[in-house]
Amino acid sequence: MATVNIRRDVDDKFYRYKMPLLQTKIEGRGNGIKTVVPNMEDVARALNRPPTYPTKFFGYELGAQTSEANERYIVNGAHQADRLRELLDAFIDKFVLCPSCKNPETEIIISGKSGREDLTRDCKACGAQTPLDMRHKLITYIIKNPPKAKEKGTKKGKRGGMTAEANVGGPMVFDAATNGDDEDGPDTPPADNGVPTRGTDIDAALGRSDPILEDPDQAEVVSKKLSKLDVDDDDDDDADSPYSVLGAWLEDNKSAEDTEIIGKVKDLGIVGKHKVLVEVGHHLFTNSVATEVPKRTALLQVLCTSEKHQKSLLGGFERLLAYSPECDSLLSSGTTSKILMTLYQDDILDEEVVRNWGTHVSKKYVEKDKSKKVRKSAEAFLKWLDEADDESDDE
Repeated sequence: MATVNIRRDVDDKFYRYKMPLLQTKIEGRGNGIKTVVPNMEDVARALNRPPTYPTKFFGYELGAQTSEANERYIVNGAHQADRLRELLDAFIDKFVLCPSCKNPETEIIISGKSGREDLTRDCKACGAQTPLDMRHKLITYIIKNPPKAKEKGTKKGKRGGMTAEANVGGPMVFDAATNGDDEDGPDTPPADNGVPTRGTDIDAALGRSDPILEDPDQAEVVSKKLSKLDVDDDDDDDADSPYSVLGAWLEDNKSAEDTEIIGKVKDLGIVGKHKVLVEVGHHLFTNSVATEVPKRTALLQVLCTSEKHQKSLLGGFERLLAYSPECDSLLSSGTTSKILMTLYQDDILDEEVVRNWGTHVSKKYVEKDKSKKVRKSAEAFLKWLDEADDESDDE
């Protein structure tokens, strides 16, 4: 992996603070075009800042929406690598480097009362404490999503930032109540049903009475928590299994609110399980699935937290289409491609997962001949992906 100096204005090849060279990949076309930063996690780790910080900074500076799903950091629109690298330099200068000694060994300290917070950089190299520019929009996001300090026994307060070992890829630890991952895992082991007993963890997040899925930041937090809970499911498909119970409930409650569905998953003790997505794809939707999926993207973004979940979701839709009484009509009307386009453009499915699904016929979810028919009906979307990649290459 190519590395560069964190301060790119320093030409010294022995400069100790290094980071990976920011990479970009343009995907999609038209209104769905977006720029993915595949190594944002690595870059952010070198800076010892949460990866959402530079991603949000890019969005604010470019006037574009940003998102994060399945560890993919995305800026809407087509943006060249050089432009984003320039913005990364600006982020480093404003939110990482110490203005006094120009070293990146800083922590962000948040002090003051709610609504009157002050943010400063505390430099571990020279000891200087310098204020951040409180006028930048990113300040509000940092206050709402502070990284947790690595050191044990620090003074009370919201702290987080770089330590001396960060330049060699030192670990980062975030508060599980914010947008970061808790690298140390939950304080208490999960119960037998996979739901943590930790008071502030998934129970609290899913037990809220208000519609958390209407808040993108909350949905992102819940999605990350769910991704930590998935383990290999037992192949228990009998009528009494929690998955069969969920499927039957979804058949009878297709108009249920997203929060009701998550509550049912939680009650059945299968939070975070990838086979939940098979039941959701198969039983939540009707023959009007192409128009129903866009209304459920918030739910699917929360539940679909890994490649395994994405494959299970595709398997569920495969069953829905293959076993529908109107199968031939659905497959010939472009329904499959419409579903895939929605899931792809809303960052529920990764391009690689869809391509692999489209080119490998499987009998895991339906008979092989039916599986082949469903994939053939997706040719329009797969062709669109190829054309979008060709255009990106030409640019």
